[in-house]
Amino acid sequence: MRLPEFKSSQPLSMGVELELQILNSRDYNLVRGASDLLAFLESTPHPGEVKPEMTESMIEVNSSVHHSYATLVDELVEIRDVITRQADRLNLRIAGGGAHPFQMWSDQRIYSTPRFNHLSELYGYLAKQFTVFGQHIHIGCENGDQALYLTHLLSRFIPHFIALSASSPFSQGVDTSFDSSRLTAVNAFPLSGRAPMVTTWEDFNDYFDKMTSYRIVESMKDFYWDIRPKPEYGTIEIRVCDTPLTVHKAAAIAAYAQALARYLIMEHPLEISEDVYLMYNYNRFQACRFGLDGNFIDPYTKEHKSLRSDILETLASLAPHSVALESELPLAELREGVVKGHNDSAWLRGALRETDSLNEVVRLQSTRWMGWSMQ
Repeated sequence: MRLPEFKSSQPLSMGVELELQILNSRDYNLVRGASDLLAFLESTPHPGEVKPEMTESMIEVNSSVHHSYATLVDELVEIRDVITRQADRLNLRIAGGGAHPFQMWSDQRIYSTPRFNHLSELYGYLAKQFTVFGQHIHIGCENGDQALYLTHLLSRFIPHFIALSASSPFSQGVDTSFDSSRLTAVNAFPLSGRAPMVTTWEDFNDYFDKMTSYRIVESMKDFYWDIRPKPEYGTIEIRVCDTPLTVHKAAAIAAYAQALARYLIMEHPLEISEDVYLMYNYNRFQACRFGLDGNFIDPYTKEHKSLRSDILETLASLAPHSVALESELPLAELREGVVKGHNDSAWLRGALRETDSLNEVVRLQSTRWMGWSMQ
C-alpha cells in the first residue's frame, strides 16, 4: 500500500480529537453506552464528528478545522452541550480525564468494527487496556517537508504537552504516583514512541515503502508515535496529551501548539538534531511521573532545569505569536496554572482528599466536563 500524497493545508490551522469516558449515573463506573449514545447523536445536528473508539465505553469527538482559539472553543462547547443533552436522555454521564480511576480493563468490550476487531486479535489484552482517553492536536502544514520539520522540532517540547494536560493520576483503583499514567498503556505497543530521523517527504515515502514491504504496517494509523504526519489531512498530529477535564483546557493546549508551531516556522530558533532523542525518553518519563515538577534536560544546551521553568520560558518566547494568533488569553491561563503548579491531576488528587471516594471524584469530573454546576 502506498503512502497517500501529502494534502497541503493552510499552515497553522488546527483541530482536535478528544476521547471521552461514558459513565453510568449510579456509581460512575464506565458503561457500555457508545452504541446507544451514537445512535441518539446521529439524529441530532451538531458540528464536528462523534465516532466510536476502541471499547464500548468510549467515544471520540473530532472538531472542524479552525484558525483561532475562539472559534475552536465555541465549537467544542456546542458539541459538548449536544453530547451532554443526549447522554442525559440515556441517564449516562460523560467525563474528560486521561484514565478512569477505578474501571477494570478486563470488563471492557471491544467496539465491533473491522479495524478494532483486527487490533484486538493482533494485540490481545493490550487492546482492552487501551481504554484510556487522549487528546490529539492537528496543526496544518503546507507540505510534507514542513510536517517532518515540525515533527522533529516539536519533539523537544513533548514533555510540555504531557505535563500541561496530565489528568490520569489514578488507574485500576489506586494512585499511580504518576501525573499521566495513560501513556504507559500506549508505550506497550510495538510501534509507539518517536518518529524515525527522516527529514524530507521523499525519504519518508521510502521509509514507509520499506515498512510496508516487511508487512509490519498498512497505513499511518499503525504508527502509534507521539507525533506523526497525517498526509491525508495535511497536518502533524500531536498524540501525547491526556484528555483535559474541560473543553476550554483542551482548546487552550491546542492554541499553545499552534503558537509553538508558528514560533518554530517563523523564527527557526532550533535545528533538527538527533540529540533531542537522546534525552527524549528521560524527559518524557519525568513529565509523566512528576508533571510540572519534573526535571527537564535541554538537549541543545545540556542544562538541567524544572519542566515548569522551561514551559514559562517558552511561553515568554511565544508572546508575539499569541498576539498574532489572538490566543493571549488561553496562553495566559495556561501560564497561571504553570506558575501555581496546578494541572488537572492536582485537581483530581485534591478532589479525592476532599471526598475520600473515587466514585465521588469521577462524579465531580463528569460534572465539570459536562458544564454543569458543581454540587
